[in-house]
Amino acid sequence: MTAKYTGPLPTHGRFDYAPITRRPDHAWPNGARLAVYLGLNLEHFAFGEGMGACIGPASPHPDVLNFSWREYGNRVGAWRCLELFDSLDMVCGTLLNTALYDHCPELIAASVARGDELIGHGHSNSERQGDMDEAGEAALLARCRARMLAESGKAPAGWLSPWISESHLTPDLLAEAGYRYTLNWCHDDQPVPMRTRSGRTLWSVPYPQELNDIPMIIARQMDAKDFAQMIIDNADEMVDQSRRQTLVMGVALHPYIVGQPYRLRHLRRALGHLARLRDEGEIWLTTPGAICAHMATVTSASAVAS
Repeated sequence: MTAKYTGPLPTHGRFDYAPITRRPDHAWPNGARLAVYLGLNLEHFAFGEGMGACIGPASPHPDVLNFSWREYGNRVGAWRCLELFDSLDMVCGTLLNTALYDHCPELIAASVARGDELIGHGHSNSERQGDMDEAGEAALLARCRARMLAESGKAPAGWLSPWISESHLTPDLLAEAGYRYTLNWCHDDQPVPMRTRSGRTLWSVPYPQELNDIPMIIARQMDAKDFAQMIIDNADEMVDQSRRQTLVMGVALHPYIVGQPYRLRHLRRALGHLARLRDEGEIWLTTPGAICAHMATVTSASAVAS
């Protein structure tokens, strides 16, 4: 059998390789070297069809066990998470299925009242946008953006695809729809500008697939206390690393998972540690949109200086 590839491999063409040790340096707005954000995924799922995370074996639809477990997040878990964030004076990035405007608008209103950033996350996590054609995907991005603007008074700057599912055109379509950043890529610890066919820059803000309760707690069966310790250890290590260069750390949370009381107890310990690092000036506790906006300013300033 002849090898299929004997030279350079196919590439996405969105950005070039650049080692983390050879990047321009800057500081975050408060002078810290590590930016940290919480990504709270608020999701809704169609009853009796479509995709969804599972706590037990998937059953033929209607899969009441797994549907109701996920719905606990909207009815109980998310509210407990918001109470925890309030107690620590923490803002978050709310990754939002627009189907929640029909299902539980009170929950979105609570996030808006807290001053959280609303980030586009599809209409529902029951489907993947990578399965759509170009027109269908473009329509989804436009509809979600328009709905969030109409309902909450502000269009989202960022996007996370349900199930991190992309087509080859997703970055192009995001930029053309007016989004300024994506959370889909997990290839770096710094924001990276991505090329698009229109010439507009789409920023890739790091989104975690390790500090993320779905792959860790559900897929790898990690205990909540160990997941909390991961957050603490990751933050402490990145604070040390950031003395050489500014970095970004995200924590991805799903309220039907971490909103369970025994897990929330451990999350409380981890977020308390982040709050102490914030109060000591070691981290900039912020949102993905603020990170993107700052990077655009830094990039513009560098262009002027050169």
